[in-house]
Amino acid sequence: MQAPPTSSAPPTAPRRHRRPRALGFAALAVSLLMAFPTAQSAFGDEAEEVPGGGDLGPNVLVFDPSTPDIQGKVDEVFKKQESNQFGTDRYALMFKPGTYDNINAQIGFYTSIAGLGLNPDDTTFNGDVTVDAGWFNGNATQNFWRSAENLALNPVSGTNRWAVSQAAPFRRMHVKGGLNLAPDGYGWASGGYIADSKIDGQVGPYSQQQWYTRDSSIGSWGNGVWNMTFSGVEGAPAQSFPEPPYTTLDTTPVSREKPFLYLDGDDYKVFVPAKRTNARGTTWADGTPEGESIPLDQFYVVKPGATAQTINAAVDQGLHLLFTPGVYHVDRPIEIDRANTVALGLGLATIIPDNGVTAIKVGDVDGVKLAGLLVDAGPVNSETLVEVGLDGASGDHSANPTSLQDVFVRIGGAGPGKATTSIVVNSDDTIIDHTWVWRADHGEGVGWETNRADYGVHVKGDDVLATGLFVEHFNKYDVQWSGENGKTIFFQNEKAYDAPDQAAIQNGDIEGYAAYKVDDSVTTHEGWGMGSYCYFNVDPTIRQQHGFQAPVKPGVKFHDLLVVSLGGQGQYDHVINDTGSPTSGTDTIPSQVVSFP
Repeated sequence: MQAPPTSSAPPTAPRRHRRPRALGFAALAVSLLMAFPTAQSAFGDEAEEVPGGGDLGPNVLVFDPSTPDIQGKVDEVFKKQESNQFGTDRYALMFKPGTYDNINAQIGFYTSIAGLGLNPDDTTFNGDVTVDAGWFNGNATQNFWRSAENLALNPVSGTNRWAVSQAAPFRRMHVKGGLNLAPDGYGWASGGYIADSKIDGQVGPYSQQQWYTRDSSIGSWGNGVWNMTFSGVEGAPAQSFPEPPYTTLDTTPVSREKPFLYLDGDDYKVFVPAKRTNARGTTWADGTPEGESIPLDQFYVVKPGATAQTINAAVDQGLHLLFTPGVYHVDRPIEIDRANTVALGLGLATIIPDNGVTAIKVGDVDGVKLAGLLVDAGPVNSETLVEVGLDGASGDHSANPTSLQDVFVRIGGAGPGKATTSIVVNSDDTIIDHTWVWRADHGEGVGWETNRADYGVHVKGDDVLATGLFVEHFNKYDVQWSGENGKTIFFQNEKAYDAPDQAAIQNGDIEGYAAYKVDDSVTTHEGWGMGSYCYFNVDPTIRQQHGFQAPVKPGVKFHDLLVVSLGGQGQYDHVINDTGSPTSGTDTIPSQVVSFP
């Protein structure tokens, strides 16, 4: 939440030498389990096999064009979810291929809407998929946790409204008209994400403070406030930061679109798009995208009440995971140590770790896909919430990286929560594609120590790429990067509002912890389109020495950085290290540095 108001493709750095990795016990166990139909317990008894497939549960609402009163059913969900910011209800609205007339699907909290075709144009609305901010007096800065995917829209007025902030992805959409990213009345809005989409007309950001668009096609782009970043977007405006604040890369170095559920005749399958390099435009422009279809019977369809023990047994057995809408408590980590496993959530499926455990642990293996999940910290401190690879991981996954897509983390807000570090990425080559990692600044269980969370994201692996990195309000570093040859395209950050005084954030002889810290040992790192904002409303006299901190080395480069003091509540002395002008007084004009060093 916030207070008011063309470069070339990244170069590929030489890869470091990788140590060969021996087949460990977990991998050996998985291969043995896959060889036999049942597993053996510690006492030699056969464990019951976890079934694959099944129905999608009561909170997945499936429509076809003949379904009676579609508008009424969609409105009923919206009425429940419009202002249900920290509730426990979760919904997925799924539309079979066909044409739907006179639809206005308003999308509230924890609601996903998606077409069930293989391509967006298979499912067409003569109507709209709308997010507005009437529930919050026209302020869209808290329109979080919702999504739209895989639909074609013919907007009634010619322009569809999608006024969102963080954790509200717009993927694989075809808007046959314009797209308005601001609320009715043009109140505040705080940034979002588009990928693999085609907007035939103009995208109008209006009051949107920042936005990231990846591997898409647009008719034109209207304006910019602080930070508008594009990579691999046909029709994107030319590079022009800071006036207007456009950061434009011709291509995205590595990308792989999010897996999605679809219907093949009467059979549900999950499509897993293929990895692309130097991508530009949508995956579906020329018809069927490249990738793999996995039948639903190869998934454990996870429903509320499922235990981590059963979830892990399903993975060990060789099944993928499809989490239906709901809230899941786990008393041990969900462990995914089998290459190419898909773990896909519908309707913002939410995982809460109990008793301080880690929610999800991914092994140092190829091609795991985590997507569409919200991890909500529990009241007992977890050292980590999501781990990708073991500490010291060294496997080469460049041909088939693990990806995190629309994986969101929350500490506090829905109730007390604590975590030392939210996401730790140890595996090399990981793709972090759109995440919002948030230490809550409002809601229940909020306070400097109440929802203590020192670090947001810590990247230890080499050759990790982040596209659309939103990390906010942590007690110390929001992002710390220790791995070599890391890249970030678009970063949005706010420092913690609730720091009680200057001493609380003192970092040795440095005033304040950087929002984005690259370790002194790193020799190669690059970032584009990155902003950090401060709003110290408890003690407005707090000074933050800089938003970004990095070693001064030829291989460490940043393009188009900015810092902003929101309403003069606190101040940055510099943008990065000791470079860049300060923000001061009540000035909300960003201090900018076009390149570093």
